[in-house]
Amino acid sequence: MREPEAMAESECACTDPACHCLLSEPMALLGRKYVMDIVCVVANHGTVRFGEIEEHLPDASTSTLSTRLDELVEAGLVERERYAEIPPRVEYRLSDDGAELGERLQPLVEWARERGEECC
Repeated sequence: MREPEAMAESECACTDPACHCLLSEPMALLGRKYVMDIVCVVANHGTVRFGEIEEHLPDASTSTLSTRLDELVEAGLVERERYAEIPPRVEYRLSDDGAELGERLQPLVEWARERGEECC
């Protein structure tokens, strides 16, 4: 068996079925600012345009939202469709995996609501 420091990041020597190692990559993405907000906005609205996401997240800069959307597209959680129109139109929707993530975030939203957190 190799030493733990010699293992690739994606390998895990753990045999525990509840191993947290599986969450390292998803949590690195989900822990980034505005990522879960974007997933929730798109989950609640279906297909949205960039401006609609900006309206829901007024404190986020345009460049940060654009970067986060690109990361979510690359991770396969959000699908981006660009229409060849003038002016250009781009729409975002959750992929099947993104929709499942949105559903799994609902209990967390409910928990926050029960604790008295305010909605925008």
